[in-house]
Amino acid sequence: MKNVILLLLMSTSLLHAQTRFREHTQQTIGILKTGTHNAITDVAGLKVGHVTLIEGQQIRTGVTAIIPTEGNLFQQKIPAAVFVANGFGKMAGISQINELGNLETPVVLTNTLSVAAGMQGLISYTLAQPGNASVRSVNAVVGETNDSFLNDITGFHVKPEHVTEALEKAQSGPVAEGNVGAGTGTICFGWKGGIGTSSRVLPKKSGAYTVGVLVQTNFGGVLEIKGKPIGKTLGKYFLSDQLNDPADGSCMIIVATDAPLTHRNLERLAKRAWSALAKVGGIASNGSGEYVLAFSTSEKVRIPHTSKKLTQIVEEVDNEAMSPLFLAAIEATEEAILNSLWAARTMQGKNGTINELPRDQVRTLLK
Repeated sequence: MKNVILLLLMSTSLLHAQTRFREHTQQTIGILKTGTHNAITDVAGLKVGHVTLIEGQQIRTGVTAIIPTEGNLFQQKIPAAVFVANGFGKMAGISQINELGNLETPVVLTNTLSVAAGMQGLISYTLAQPGNASVRSVNAVVGETNDSFLNDITGFHVKPEHVTEALEKAQSGPVAEGNVGAGTGTICFGWKGGIGTSSRVLPKKSGAYTVGVLVQTNFGGVLEIKGKPIGKTLGKYFLSDQLNDPADGSCMIIVATDAPLTHRNLERLAKRAWSALAKVGGIASNGSGEYVLAFSTSEKVRIPHTSKKLTQIVEEVDNEAMSPLFLAAIEATEEAILNSLWAARTMQGKNGTINELPRDQVRTLLK
């Protein structure tokens, strides 16, 4: 029965994913075109998997796994960088990423107190990959937000096997959004938040590169959409009488691109993605951890785990050609955040009910 319930929940979430910001409002974010699925999976070879845990009135949590490339990621690492906008968080693996400039495992998102389970699942997954039998050190990368209003977070309901399951379920194509995976119990601007995703494709003269973003939204502030004061107009915002303290919680932003970038320019790309959170009214409050992880999947910048050479030659995007990628990251992140709100639905959990964004009202306000 439990498995049937989870399957039904996933099917419902996939249906919800069809109601996305641009489809529902007939409005677009920015000027660049989206990829085929308008999702992070538009970056070729990238896969996303969710495990959603909803049981009784207490458990509202889950795992989202992002596998950047095909093959053994530990043996063929990819360039990566992390930008920490506000460090009130427990993201694992970031010091080695910024020290060495690379990523050697998939990325897992979950709740704050399940980071250890995420690491254990990722480490087991990596050690089990063919060719990794002699590996003795793994830098598992796990991001988190705190879902303790809706979820019994101290019950430690996420297990390493859930991480393995999410990794095994990972696939390309459309990505389920809203109340799924690591976004199951999250809250955004006082409404139900969740997982959101979007992508942008650059014109040919700018390289025709793809930038894809996936977010786990669990933060607050004063919601703005396309410059409209939505939160203020609806009377639901930080420091309002109706909602005096909704701003804490955190936001994870994952930025993927097939543009050949190394650590330095990936960090610059991550900083631009962060600006989209401010654009929609996020304030990065004291207790909200805001982290951006950016990586490149390009074959031109792969980093072999072992090499007999003393040097490595890479071909990467010139600084002067970075601005279109910056714009793509900003637009995709902004739309991913809005998609997380649009796909999410009202949820009752451990400490009460969090309502979904009143989408029809917002659509009217945007007109």
